[in-house]
Amino acid sequence: MTDREGSAPTQYGRVMLKISGEALMGDQGYGLHPPTVARIADEVESVAKMGVEVCMVIGGGNIFRGLQGSAQGMERTTADYMGMLATVMNALAMQSSLEAKGLHCRVISAIRMDEVCEPYIRRRAIRHLEKKRIVIFAAGTGNPYFTTDTAATLRANEMNCEAIFKGTKVDGVYDKDPKKHDDAQRYTSVTYDEVLQKHLGVMDASAIALARDNRLPIIVFSLDEPGGFRTILEGDGTYTRVHN
Repeated sequence: MTDREGSAPTQYGRVMLKISGEALMGDQGYGLHPPTVARIADEVESVAKMGVEVCMVIGGGNIFRGLQGSAQGMERTTADYMGMLATVMNALAMQSSLEAKGLHCRVISAIRMDEVCEPYIRRRAIRHLEKKRIVIFAAGTGNPYFTTDTAATLRANEMNCEAIFKGTKVDGVYDKDPKKHDDAQRYTSVTYDEVLQKHLGVMDASAIALARDNRLPIIVFSLDEPGGFRTILEGDGTYTRVHN
């Protein structure tokens, strides 16, 4: 479909981009690397200019990961809430980078913090997308024990997205770790049930099950490939499609 005159044709009109917090670290071991944030913002900008409506969910593992805090003796619920706050920090950093490029962007948090971002109201979020604003959903689902993968799948369904684009360090889903095994084979297509049965590690089981039950395809691609996000939307590129 074509959403705007002069924009590139694409089968997707509205998509969810899910990236990890670690994707924002660059070569650092912790925190935010502004040039890396700007590079990812460039990828989002190129897709938004096609007329595609873009939602985003960003993890918080570059700042704090709830499971790690819990493993070190912290109470799990408290640790998870701290992880949610880390995702808000990442969302604000991405918003700043996108707005520096002249794009309109809204951060919407599942935990109210009205001084820095909007609370989650589904109809308002959809209206932002209809106005071609980029919407970044922060603070996960607002509940402990749920990952940002599950949050991305939940919001993608609520926003009526046509696919989730999972940006990773590799160009798809492999039968084993391609960084450790030279004979690793990449899937061009795989079912939700195969992902669960073979423990392929695309997303956590709750997210995969939610996508499967709502027939929401997941496109796994390399976020490190310049222009890769746009190329796939144009019908080319290297990726793995997870679907029924």
